[in-house]
Amino acid sequence: KEVASLSLVSSACDVVSAAYASAKESHPILRSVCDAAEKGVQSVTEATASCVQPVLATLEPHAAAVSEYASKGLDKLGEKLPLLPKPVEQVLSNTKDLLSSRVAEVKEAVSS
Repeated sequence: KEVASLSLVSSACDVVSAAYASAKESHPILRSVCDAAEKGVQSVTEATASCVQPVLATLEPHAAAVSEYASKGLDKLGEKLPLLPKPVEQVLSNTKDLLSSRVAEVKEAVSS
């Protein structure tokens, strides 16, 4: 949940989702294949949910511990990569600004 809530990850998921929806909409054959695959995945998920539930209950304490460690790791990663929680638009804008600044510096150095 923490990873999915990061702006960068969320934006990337939105872009992929929009591309998937657009591709399905634009190509009828692809839509048929994707719809069939989605129904298959949904059926398998529903069929296995009841079988897997006892296993998940047994593993829940371990999953909570893993989740806690993963959360701490994500916090450390966020400290080392400050752009991670920023929106994609801001990251792109900052990158464009930095590149423009560097190009201007190089042009100035070359001209002088």
